[in-house]
Amino acid sequence: MLEVRAITLDYGGSRILHGIDLDAAPGAVTCVMGLNGTGKTSLLKAIAGRHPAAGRITVSGVEPGQGAQARAQAGIAYVPQGREIFPQLTVQENLEVGLACLPKSERTLPDHVFELFPVLDEMRTRRGGDLSGGQQQQLAIARALVTRPKVLLLDEPTEGIQPNIIAMIGRVIRDLRDAGEMAIVLVEQRFDFAWDLADRIVALRRGTVIRDEARAGASREAVLADVSV
Repeated sequence: MLEVRAITLDYGGSRILHGIDLDAAPGAVTCVMGLNGTGKTSLLKAIAGRHPAAGRITVSGVEPGQGAQARAQAGIAYVPQGREIFPQLTVQENLEVGLACLPKSERTLPDHVFELFPVLDEMRTRRGGDLSGGQQQQLAIARALVTRPKVLLLDEPTEGIQPNIIAMIGRVIRDLRDAGEMAIVLVEQRFDFAWDLADRIVALRRGTVIRDEARAGASREAVLADVSV
């Protein structure tokens, strides 16, 4: 579904990503791991079109245009670290913002989003800024899902979230994976959470891929060592 080839990203005079290759298949979770500052968020932003980067990205074999709007229209949905919901807009309005990348005939909120996150249905008229951190995270994921993505990019979805909501987000990710309709790329600092969900492990160090393998054939201890150094 998603193919990333030789992605290179510079900030000013510093090179952040050094020729990254990554594949993400539909019906699978690809976990990108590594210490803070290794380029994980930069990689997701490059894929989502929020940072200009050299290299090639294709979705279902088609190379999308540059920029966040073109990537969203191509089927790439991005859930940013820190959620970035609109605090003055209601839950309903936040979700409707996500529809902007779709053709007008498709700009309706899918029922399954509220089935995944029932609390959002109960709070449609509440402002985003009045939600708890866990509720805002659910809203951020739902806003991405209303675009009916082919590729879902999740950046630290458990950050600052209480344990029961973390468990619920894990179940949602599993449900989305098992539906087999999208590729999921997960950046996550909680090793156990990522390990339990991963179908494929990609480990970064200093903007370079040092490990890329199926989790089924990986050593938990070896992966943990790679992403802790």
